[in-house]
Amino acid sequence: SQSVSSFSVTGFGGGVIYYPTSTSEGTFGAVAISPGYTAAWSSISWLGPRIASHGFVVIGIETNSRFDQPDSRGRQLLAALDYLVQRSSVRGRIDGTRLAVSGHSMGGGGSLEAAVARPSLQAAVPLAPWNTDKTWSDVRVPTLIVGGESDTVAPVSSHSEPFYSSIPASSEKAYLELNGASHFFPQSVNTPTARQMVAWLKRFVDNDTRYEQFLCPGPSGLAIEEYRNTCPSA
Repeated sequence: SQSVSSFSVTGFGGGVIYYPTSTSEGTFGAVAISPGYTAAWSSISWLGPRIASHGFVVIGIETNSRFDQPDSRGRQLLAALDYLVQRSSVRGRIDGTRLAVSGHSMGGGGSLEAAVARPSLQAAVPLAPWNTDKTWSDVRVPTLIVGGESDTVAPVSSHSEPFYSSIPASSEKAYLELNGASHFFPQSVNTPTARQMVAWLKRFVDNDTRYEQFLCPGPSGLAIEEYRNTCPSA
C-alpha cells in the first residue's frame, strides 16, 4: 500500500492505494471507494487489503471535505480513478478499461452518481447507501447494493430498496440485505459483504464467469436477511 497526499492530486482529497505486488498475471482492474458523511477512509479501510488481495488495485479516498454530499463524492471517485490510471505510480498495473466504484453511506450514494456519470464503469457496489435521489433508472453499470436490515440512518425501505428497484431489470443488479445490521456494518470486518463484493467485482470487472455461482442464486445463511438479483445466467 502507499499513501497519496491531497497535495499531489486534484479533484479528491488523497487517500491510500492498495495493490498486488506481483504483475506476473498481467494488469488488474481498479476500484475507488469513498467513506461516508463526516468519516475518513480509516473508518472502512479494512476493505482495501481485502479487495486488493483478490487481484484488484484499490484506492480508498479521503474526500475534499468530511461534509461532501453524494454528488460530490461521485465526482471525487471518478477523479480518483482518473488519477490511478493516468498519474499514479501503479498505473502500469491497471487496465484502464476495467474500473469500478464503491462507498459507504453518502459514499455509496456517490457511487451511484458515478455510475450514472460514467456508464463505461464495469461495476458499482454501494454499501448502506444514502442519497436524496431515489430514482436510478439511468444506471447501466452492474450494481450490487448492500443494505442493513436495522439501518436507522439510511433505512433500506427509503434508500437501498428503492434504489435497487429503480435500476432497470435490463441492467445487471443485485441487492443483499444483512440480517440485523446497522448503518455502520461496513466499519468493521464484515465477511458476507466482502465475499459478495469480491464475487461481483470478479464477475463484472474481470469478466470471470467462475464467480457467477456466488451471485446466482446467491448467498444464504443466518447473516442474510434477503437477496435479490436479475441472474440472467440462472
